[in-house]
Amino acid sequence: MKASCTKLVLITCTLLLLLIVAQENRVAAAEQCNAMQLMPCEDAIMKGSTPSNECCTRLNQQQHCICQYMKNPEFKSFLNSPNAKMVASHCHCKPKC
Repeated sequence: MKASCTKLVLITCTLLLLLIVAQENRVAAAEQCNAMQLMPCEDAIMKGSTPSNECCTRLNQQQHCICQYMKNPEFKSFLNSPNAKMVASHCHCKPKC
């Protein structure tokens, strides 16, 4: 009986550990930088229109990546534009580069 309880505790602990690792992997995946996540902001940045709620949500989710994007020559001029700065201000996104 004692061996059965020990095995049950071991299995339970293993399952809990696997669930914790899976949750951490989901959080890490959500935090990855992906410039394509900012596509809902394209019209606002290109045309100067008011950014959508989705744009602001995505911009704030990717806020930790903005400095990295700014170092990329493909994105730098896009993100340094007056419209991009307006979008960042409207969405209360102030990256610290």
